Amino acid sequence: MNMLAVVSQFLEIVVALALAPLLTGWVNQWRAWLQNKSAPGLLQPYWTLHKLFNKDSVVAVHASSLFRVAPYIVFGCMTLACAIIPTLSTDLPLATAADAIALVGLFALARVFISLAAMDIGTSFGTLGARREMLIGFLAEPALLMVLFCASLISTSTSLATIVETLAHRELAIYPSLAFAGVAFTIVSLAENARVPVDNPATHLELTMVHEAMVLEYAGPDLALVELASAMRLSVFLGLWATLFAPWGIAADAGVGALALGTLVFTVKVTALGAALAAGEVFLAKLRLFRVPELLAGSFVLALLAVVASFFFG
Repeated sequence: MNMLAVVSQFLEIVVALALAPLLTGWVNQWRAWLQNKSAPGLLQPYWTLHKLFNKDSVVAVHASSLFRVAPYIVFGCMTLACAIIPTLSTDLPLATAADAIALVGLFALARVFISLAAMDIGTSFGTLGARREMLIGFLAEPALLMVLFCASLISTSTSLATIVETLAHRELAIYPSLAFAGVAFTIVSLAENARVPVDNPATHLELTMVHEAMVLEYAGPDLALVELASAMRLSVFLGLWATLFAPWGIAADAGVGALALGTLVFTVKVTALGAALAAGEVFLAKLRLFRVPELLAGSFVLALLAVVASFFFG
């Protein structure tokens, strides 16, 4: 096995773990600036995680082992997702171990465990958030699969590394299907990360929360793992958006110079996407829950049109 490929694989995981909270702080800063508010520090998520990791875990008396192990499973799923998405280089040892369908399966596995953990305690808010999360995931996963199928039709492979390599390192071509897929994937990303207009991560009203309602019973290191996994999930979707719809700059091999350039370009792309996400949260209003299925149905129709367009236009 190429040693530089192992280094690039390790670098992807380290970048995801180290910079995911920084991305969250960047989005929070931009949202505050656009609202003419005093912005929190860019490193505030790191201080929050440090505080939580140094606290004791408080677990309900009737909590089962599922509640205790769920944060570790969710964190492990997001770490593996970061490892198989070729954000810095397409020469990754773990790229052959999983494809686009397995990536969707990782997201589904994390969702199921955090939802079961929310219902395990038996609180009303946890159960409410879990049911809403499963509803949103049930509607978002088909659209996400159709987007990935659209990209796989271009490369004739469901391997993420092959898809990115096809889009980034072959002759310049215009794919009309990716325009529909890009809009559909943007909507799915907002739903999967519990962002506006599907959910408001800054709200404190339990009756309107989705993701936050599920983690109300967690504290200490368990809550820190859940929050870190949530930040990594956001970085995964923004990174996947950058690799599928703006794949330029990704290293074709594991050379030192190519990795350095790929890391720089990826940082610039994710920074711009984070600012765009914050702007969208400021200028968009949160939808009522019964309107969310209509939004996600629209994303599925767009993803389906992307697949159809790939057959007609290539």
